[in-house]
Amino acid sequence: MSSAYQPLHHKYRPQRFDQLVGQEAIAATLGHALTSNRIAPAYLFSGPRGTGKTSSARILARSLNCLNSDGPTPEPCGTCELCKTIAAGTALDVIEIDAASNTGVDNIRELIERSRFAPVQARWKVYVVDECHMLSTAAFNALLKTLEEPPPQVVFVLATTDPQRVLPTILSRCQRFDFRRIPLDALNKHLSWIAEQEAIDIQPEAIHVVAQRSQGGLRDAESLLDQLSLLPPPIEAAAVWDLLGAVPEQELLELVGAMSSAEPVQLLEATRNLLDRGRDPGAVLQGLAGMLRDLVLMAAAPDRLELTSVSPQFRDQLPALAKTMGRARLLQWQAQLRGTEQQLRQSVQPRLWLEVLLLGLLAEPVAAQPITAAPPQTQPATTPPIAVTPFAAPVPAPAAAPTPTEAPTASPKPAPAASPELPTVSNPAPSPSTNLPELWQQILGSLELPSTRMLLSQQAQLVRLDPNRAVVQVAGNWMGMVQSRASLLEQAVATALGGSRQLILEASNSAMPPPITTPPITTPPIATPAAAAAVEPPAPTQPPAATSAPAVAPELPRTQSEPVEAKPAPAPTETNPQPSPPSGLDRQARNLADFFNGQVLDVDEIN
Repeated sequence: MSSAYQPLHHKYRPQRFDQLVGQEAIAATLGHALTSNRIAPAYLFSGPRGTGKTSSARILARSLNCLNSDGPTPEPCGTCELCKTIAAGTALDVIEIDAASNTGVDNIRELIERSRFAPVQARWKVYVVDECHMLSTAAFNALLKTLEEPPPQVVFVLATTDPQRVLPTILSRCQRFDFRRIPLDALNKHLSWIAEQEAIDIQPEAIHVVAQRSQGGLRDAESLLDQLSLLPPPIEAAAVWDLLGAVPEQELLELVGAMSSAEPVQLLEATRNLLDRGRDPGAVLQGLAGMLRDLVLMAAAPDRLELTSVSPQFRDQLPALAKTMGRARLLQWQAQLRGTEQQLRQSVQPRLWLEVLLLGLLAEPVAAQPITAAPPQTQPATTPPIAVTPFAAPVPAPAAAPTPTEAPTASPKPAPAASPELPTVSNPAPSPSTNLPELWQQILGSLELPSTRMLLSQQAQLVRLDPNRAVVQVAGNWMGMVQSRASLLEQAVATALGGSRQLILEASNSAMPPPITTPPITTPPIATPAAAAAVEPPAPTQPPAATSAPAVAPELPRTQSEPVEAKPAPAPTETNPQPSPPSGLDRQARNLADFFNGQVLDVDEIN
């Protein structure tokens, strides 16, 4: 008697295309192909498990070989000898192959050899290769020629749940049919019909839970219904949740309600009640993610309760709860829960981490506020350097140095002439710090490598500066080498000027002279207020020229006598420890040495 028992998914397997559940498009296409006698040499059935791929392959074999029909028919009788043997899997001309256990080239070669023989009983010989994605690449390649030009009256049906692993050359030789997951309403109707046929006393809410948990797979739904039929009647929804080991929707709603209250104690109590009932932490997290998804839908469309997957008796609670929590908050929680299921599954203490995770959802909005308030506090700290930009314009003020040439006899009068210009500046005190050449020298002094200092002093200069960026102009031919040292230069800018600024390098068409000629004009006015007394005594013959150090013309006569040039050179050593370069070097080497000493000596070629 036990051998007569058939599981529900075997007993109610579809026998014709019009009995397929949720696959109306595929049934109509194959039915029309059979009616018009347009049979393809190869078919590929792909889709999730339990959606009717293997059943459709058997229906196709019966439709091609039904003895009560003169040719292919979409409605096989199901009573002839061939229909019965095909349904039982014992037909000689319908060969089902499990590709998972026949993956090699030898198995496919044997199949190809047998396909050359004519059918024994049926009109068509049908080969059904289940899980064809398990075949090796060599086996697929061996099957290519046979699929493209099979022997007469031979049809290949390939079934797979992973079509991405099938070779494109195989896909191009087959007619592909994608089986979709069965809709929830179709599953409800089919399960209710089976329960009525089998006299199973089960409530509609329980059938809804079965259809929902099967995730569109008819075989899974029928197997679960077969298992529930062993319970004493009436079968309620709570029994389905207990049998599945999942969290009931009512308990999930209570958990979400505790989360909406933002009370950690209430949330911990709700979580503890779930875990004390034996609920798995991973199942709690999965159910919570599904419930949050339904609440997001309710927040977006409060009047469309049918969009949710919650049982009908609990749908009325969703709109008010979604309105209380808000869509932005729900979406934020969904984003934070992404990827946590895998971490919880691999954890040694999933119960502990579930509680920590749920408490973290409540604490997240509070932790986000200091993060947004921090940037405005850091910006005012860097705003004082903004004063650099107003004082960048007065830098050309040393151009008024020709005034000593107009009145060389009265040296005290040029000083009052310069003093009226100072009140025009808003802050005279920071003006030395806004001198770009002096700042550039400070930056160069912060560099540790002498080679980098030499390169930048020759081929680069600071042209603009603000609190956020520093713009350095580089000779075009040397841009690549300067870019390789950009990180060192950026560190030197931060060390010399303080704060963090973005370094921007600009290419200049001019060569080395621009960065060399600008420092002699601008740097002496900075050093003269402190070193004027030290500079005047060594040159008693021309006191006005000593006080106006920027003037280049009075120094030209000194270049005509070599002994006079060597003596004034030690005067800058009071501010710069390095001695002046020897007179035997050429002009370029002496200029480089003068740059490193912090000021420029007006020295021309001696030779």
